[in-house]
Amino acid sequence: MYTEHFHLREAPFKITPDSDFLYMSAAHARAKAYMDYSIRNRDGFVVITGEVGAGKTTLIRKLLSEFDDDVVVAKVFQTQLTETEFLQAVLVEFGLNPFHSGKVEMMDMLSTFLVDSFVAHKRLVLIVDEAQNLDRRVLEEIRMLSGLETAKQKILHVILVGQPELNATLDSPDLEQLTQRVRLRFHIAALSEEEVRDYIHHRLRVAGARNPDDLFSGDTMEIIHAYSGGIPRLINTLCDTALTCAFADDREAVGADEVRAAIEELQWVPYAARHRDRQPAHLNACTGTCPPGSDFPWVQSRLESIEGLLREMTVILQKRHHISLRVSEHHVAQILKTITHEADRLQADGKR
Repeated sequence: MYTEHFHLREAPFKITPDSDFLYMSAAHARAKAYMDYSIRNRDGFVVITGEVGAGKTTLIRKLLSEFDDDVVVAKVFQTQLTETEFLQAVLVEFGLNPFHSGKVEMMDMLSTFLVDSFVAHKRLVLIVDEAQNLDRRVLEEIRMLSGLETAKQKILHVILVGQPELNATLDSPDLEQLTQRVRLRFHIAALSEEEVRDYIHHRLRVAGARNPDDLFSGDTMEIIHAYSGGIPRLINTLCDTALTCAFADDREAVGADEVRAAIEELQWVPYAARHRDRQPAHLNACTGTCPPGSDFPWVQSRLESIEGLLREMTVILQKRHHISLRVSEHHVAQILKTITHEADRLQADGKR
């Protein structure tokens, strides 16, 4: 709508993942380097996380566009699947037909394909986006698949990409075997204010702007960063709306007034205020006793650790009581000692 008015070839702030517009911040470049490294060096398992809209899917598309011909990729973007559905999705991505096979047959089909492809000097990659939605039984299937290896090399290289909740899941005690296979783990941080400016200018250049500095005035950057939190998708939404406001008012550029008008239309509050309840307790505004139901990821990880230990102790006590099984008192004491230590750490963090 406004492209002709601002002398642009195309809209610069579309929210669809277009790798042509990818801005390689330091964090994005490092994440991509990790994925490249794991594939080129046949080096196992990589986990990449980032907030919603951080550019993870766009980064994957960029990576896929640069693969050599010897790389065979299975991409899974729909992750709310059962184990069977997940195996079917992987096999279909590898060009096989699994729909009239049982699980055992599908596992054999996949193993045969992976080994045959490896012998043919192919590099095999499984990329799972939105991996935070994976069921734990599916994660166990992925662990089993990643275990295929020769004496010196992994046969299947796995890249899990997801939101920060993925880290909490992987840190659960019952997934320790999977976590031990992770070779590299990296979180894509939000853009700084300086990176937000570079990001906006980059997208404007790709869209055909001759002088990006003139299209968004310098006083807009602090506001855009404050309300987007440095999240690329939110930057796109705000900048697109600001350009629309400037076009509607017949302005030649976007200034602070147009950005504020866009914020008002979107009915946004500053990013930090919208996401305060997702921060760790020691970064939160509440003091003393926080309201019941506060949901902090750092608490969740610790509680899951304590839960696993309690479950183990319960099983031991049940065996002692019902089966009269002789269990070491030292074993029980060690579990209780570990639980006490975890509880003390939890309390100490809550007081920071």
